[in-house]
Amino acid sequence: MANPAKAKGTAWESALVAYLRDHHNPAARRNVQMGAKDIGDIDGYYLHALEAKAEKTITLSDYIAQANREAIHAGEPFGCAVIKRRMRGAADAYVVRDLATDVRLMNRLRDMEDALRSVYSDLWRDVDAKHREAA
Repeated sequence: MANPAKAKGTAWESALVAYLRDHHNPAARRNVQMGAKDIGDIDGYYLHALEAKAEKTITLSDYIAQANREAIHAGEPFGCAVIKRRMRGAADAYVVRDLATDVRLMNRLRDMEDALRSVYSDLWRDVDAKHREAA
C-alpha cells in the first residue's frame, strides 16, 4: 500500500476485527467505505457503528461526531470511536462516546436487565454471575 497512513488504519481495523471475533462476535468484519453515507469502519460490535482511529493526533470531538453520524447511516442506536493506544494492542484501546450516548446505552442496559430479571430471575442471576466473574 503506497499510503502509510492508510496502511496503518487498515492494520488497526484488522486488529480490531480479530479481537472482536475472538471476544465478542465471530461475524465481525470491516465495512466497505460508503463516502457521504459511511456506516462505520467495522460491523459486528453489538448495537454500534464503530469508528476505528489510529492517529498520532487525537481529536475526540471529531471522532465522536463521525461515529454518531455513521450510527444513523448504519441504523444502529449507538456510535463509538475505538482509539489505538501507542505501542499497545486492541485490548488496550480506548472506546469513546459522548455522555448522551453513554446514558442512552446505560438506560437500555438497565431496562433490559430489569425486564429479564422480572421474567426470568434465575437466568438473570446466572448471567449476572458470569459477567461479574469475568470482570
